Amino acid sequence: MRSSTTLINSTEPITFFTILATSKQISQMLHLTKVCVGCLLSRRAVLALTNSGARMSSHDHHEVSNNLDVSQPMYSARVDTPLPDRPWKDVLDSTDKSLKQEKGPWTALSKEEKIALYRLKFNHTYPEMKRPSHEWKTVIGGMFIFFGITGLLVFWQCHYVYPPQPHTFGEEWQAKQIQRMLDMRINPIEGFSAQWDYKNKQWK
Repeated sequence: MRSSTTLINSTEPITFFTILATSKQISQMLHLTKVCVGCLLSRRAVLALTNSGARMSSHDHHEVSNNLDVSQPMYSARVDTPLPDRPWKDVLDSTDKSLKQEKGPWTALSKEEKIALYRLKFNHTYPEMKRPSHEWKTVIGGMFIFFGITGLLVFWQCHYVYPPQPHTFGEEWQAKQIQRMLDMRINPIEGFSAQWDYKNKQWK
């Protein structure tokens, strides 16, 4: 990059146009430098975010199992799906295999064995899926907390932020304003004054 002193020929007289052209060239060079620095910083920022995201995913989600293959049948615990596409347990241990390979009448099994066999196929029973959750308590509690914080904020603003209420909001001022509107007969056909009985001095 040439310096600004070499842009001006020393043998030529320095004029206004020469200085103007030189300043334009310097501004263009500074603009190009700024663009290059901005591109470099943006690339480094994107690279840093990508690396940090990869590190976080590798450290924080180490307990997550392998990627789910959606092309294979999946298990779904839904009320409207009584028979899922695959059982709840695909990989059986020795206890599960011995329990599943036992032959005999269903009535000969104990209650615990029946429940264990059921859990091999299904994760939840229908009463468990239909059981109401207590999530509504969390929602109601969050709403009350939000309303309480909002009320405290409004109370603080009314006492320490907003100016005093104008005198025109007082009952005496409002009564005088209504009387003046009646005296001026504001909208006497279908408006405000049309609802006032001027003979009996009362509202119709």
